[in-house]
Amino acid sequence: MGIRVAGVSKQFGAFRAVDDVSLDVETGSLVALLGPSGSGKSTLLRLIAGLEAADDGRIWITGEDATSRSVQDRQVGFVFQHFALFKHRNVRQNVGFGLELRGWSPATIKRRVDELLELVQLQGFGNRYPSQLSGGQRQRVALARALAVQPRVLLLDEPFSALDAKVRKELRAWLRNLHDEMHVTTVIVTHDQEEAMEVADRIVVMNNGRIEQIGSPAEIYDQPASPFVMSFVGAVNVLPSHVPLAPDHAAASAAVAGEQQQRGDLFIRPHDLELHRHAQSGSVPAVLRRLTHMGRDIQAELILGSGEVVMAQLPRERIDYHDLKAGDALHITSREARTFVPDFVI
Repeated sequence: MGIRVAGVSKQFGAFRAVDDVSLDVETGSLVALLGPSGSGKSTLLRLIAGLEAADDGRIWITGEDATSRSVQDRQVGFVFQHFALFKHRNVRQNVGFGLELRGWSPATIKRRVDELLELVQLQGFGNRYPSQLSGGQRQRVALARALAVQPRVLLLDEPFSALDAKVRKELRAWLRNLHDEMHVTTVIVTHDQEEAMEVADRIVVMNNGRIEQIGSPAEIYDQPASPFVMSFVGAVNVLPSHVPLAPDHAAASAAVAGEQQQRGDLFIRPHDLELHRHAQSGSVPAVLRRLTHMGRDIQAELILGSGEVVMAQLPRERIDYHDLKAGDALHITSREARTFVPDFVI
């Protein structure tokens, strides 16, 4: 096992940042801790790294109990959100800094740094200073520095959040390819669902210091364990249970199991809604409020007769959007819907 967390908790004053969390990260896997601000994901990462001490529970790294070990003894590589590079050191000196502290010889450091600069595609940038690099290049230097000491695990705390959208997307693909080459056990913290889905083998969804669900990207999206997970991972319409938009087969579906009076809200993904000019079996009337062109997709904002607003998202070829305009009367159906049986206090 690459990392094992067992019953770990951490409190700051009256605030319980991590609440009895247990988690296994397989050796060589890439796991994303996903959740909103304040969900405990960064605190959990810092507990694994040894940057914070747990109040309760234990942590193992590559099979060894690391609960009481210092950051240095845990042999982890940590990449911060804002790079944390030394401004007065050039790229080569930044990457080789940890090796200098460990007393490696200059010749060995040079070989290792050369290898890493090639790995992160920064050959020829060794003599530049951080101020002479783009944000994406600086983050790759930070990653090379973390890998220089050959860590047992690699921990990344929202490493791409300070970068623009295009660079973030490029670095996500680059990180995934790099991981597939190196197979270093890696945990990345992010609040970006798309980032987690794109890079991770498994996703750990956190909320209020606890784990809501652990699964593959497909499992998290297609089989959410709670209303929070479904609302946080992917766009969703949340409607009262009395709105008759569940598909005909919903009554037999495990996703909407239980008696109608026991069901909670109805959750429908925008891409599971269909628009029609005329009434269909099981359709609900709606008025088009706005049509937005999203490139390949068309996004429609609609108002139901009962006043609820829903969003539908369709590929351009599925609808003759040229003939649609605000105020048009339409009908909508749903291919799939999900409800969650609420908890009852007896």
